[in-house]
Amino acid sequence: MKIGEVAKQTGLSVKSIRYYHDIGLICATRGENGYREYDQPQIESLKFIHHSRELGFSLDDCRSLLDLKLNQARDAEDVKNLAKAHLELVSERIIKLQALEAQLKHLVDDCRGGHQPDCSIINSLS
Repeated sequence: MKIGEVAKQTGLSVKSIRYYHDIGLICATRGENGYREYDQPQIESLKFIHHSRELGFSLDDCRSLLDLKLNQARDAEDVKNLAKAHLELVSERIIKLQALEAQLKHLVDDCRGGHQPDCSIINSLS
């Protein structure tokens, strides 16, 4: 299957698929015309990568998860540990984002707005 059709089936951009191929995350065969061609297992791997990226996993984590997925002798504990580590990072980011939200809310609440040049947000950022 050609890359344009793969993009439609996986929800990935052609650019992302090419990048994943270039970094060795996925391997496509080359036809006689030089175009990359993908079969069903590669499409399933791309869908898996896409979903993993939507969950915020890094490309290195996606590589590890894909290797684990393809390894029928895998230990589920390895998968769980990888996901658990990612969950901890997400939780840390949420805490930082909540602090950022509180700071921004305070700035917005302190600003009187209107058509005058005095702005507490600008003053606080200066």
